Amino acid sequence: MDEGRRNFFRRAAGKAAEHVVEEADARLEARASRWIRPPWARPELEFMLACSRCEACIQACPHKVLFPLPARYGADVAQTPALDVLDGGCHLCEDWPCVKACEPAALRLPEAKEATGAGEAVAQPFPKLAHAAINTAECLPYQGPECGACEGSCPVPGALLWDGTRPRIDMTACSGCGLCRAACIADPPAVMISSLYRKEAL
Repeated sequence: MDEGRRNFFRRAAGKAAEHVVEEADARLEARASRWIRPPWARPELEFMLACSRCEACIQACPHKVLFPLPARYGADVAQTPALDVLDGGCHLCEDWPCVKACEPAALRLPEAKEATGAGEAVAQPFPKLAHAAINTAECLPYQGPECGACEGSCPVPGALLWDGTRPRIDMTACSGCGLCRAACIADPPAVMISSLYRKEAL
C-alpha cells in the first residue's frame, strides 16, 4: 500500500474514532441532565472515566449536600457523586474540601492564575454548577408583598441582584449553587434550578 493510501486510512480511522467519542459524549450529557455534579467536576465523559466511586468527596462535604446516585439511573453511573440543590445547596467552600478529597481528579480545580502586578494572587473563580432562574409567578415580591428571604443568601458577588424589592439572577455571574432556593420561603420555591445539560428547570 502506498503512503498516500496509508495516510488516507489513518485520517479516516481518526475521524471515525472522533465521531464515536462525540456520540458517547452526547449520550452521557443527555443522561446527565437528570443530576448536577459537585463543584469543579470535569465534563461528563471525562468525569465518568476518572471517577472511582470512592465517595471521598461525599464524605468530605461539611454541609452534607453531596450524595451517591442511586442504581435506578443505571449501573454505570450508580454511586457517582451528585449535588443536592433542591433541598440544600452548595456552599462554595473556600478551601473546596470535596475537590481536595478527590484523588482520581474527577473533580479538579482550575490552574491557579498568575499573581497580579502587586504580587497578590488572583481570586479563584466560582464553578458553574447549574442554571438558576426566578419563577416570577411564585416569587412573593412579584405578587405584591415584600419578602427578602433570599437576601444575603448568595455567596457570589453580583449574581443575586435587586430591582427595588424584587430579586433577579444574573446568570453571567451566578454559579447555580442553589442557596437562594434553599432560603426561599415560597411553596414551591420560586428559584428554579436546572442542570447545565438541561433546558427545563427543576
